[in-house]
Amino acid sequence: MTVRVMLISPARSTALREVRFDDEGPLDESGARRAALAADAVPGADRQLAAPDARCRETAAALGLRARPEPALRGWDLGRWRGRTLAELAEREPEAVAEWLADPAASPHGGESLRGLRERAGGWLERLAGSGGRVAAVAGPAVVRAAVLHALALPDEAFWRLDAAPLTLTELSGRAGRWNLRIGRPLEP
Repeated sequence: MTVRVMLISPARSTALREVRFDDEGPLDESGARRAALAADAVPGADRQLAAPDARCRETAAALGLRARPEPALRGWDLGRWRGRTLAELAEREPEAVAEWLADPAASPHGGESLRGLRERAGGWLERLAGSGGRVAAVAGPAVVRAAVLHALALPDEAFWRLDAAPLTLTELSGRAGRWNLRIGRPLEP
């Protein structure tokens, strides 16, 4: 039985605009407006889910989704780095940042490693694989990227080469351990 998983990256927030690690804050005014304008472009789904953070919940609501919270889609826990910029961290903790970028199992920030994020997103995706139907899920860019890594069996290092722009749709369809990918369709009115 084939399942189509439509991962929607949330609209912009202040943290995204300032290039800070996500602080799980709400959408900014522009992001909320753009999400509302994109509502008609969201494909229909049997199940509608959203990560529990404010940015994803608010995006789902603005898109007209009646999304239930899905804990497995929560944002990447970057521990004490939350809310800080990579440039700031590279200046203050260059060795820790280098380790984090080089080793998928590293978590010098005290949060979740890249490997842990990938396993969480991949586990969620595999649980959906046998269910069939269409699933729309609003999830942060890191979760979308980790799900793509899992679906395509890419090496962990490929994570740093992927991007999930705000209000884009990444579609995965699969069954029995085989996934196909349709990348980053913008949600536009």
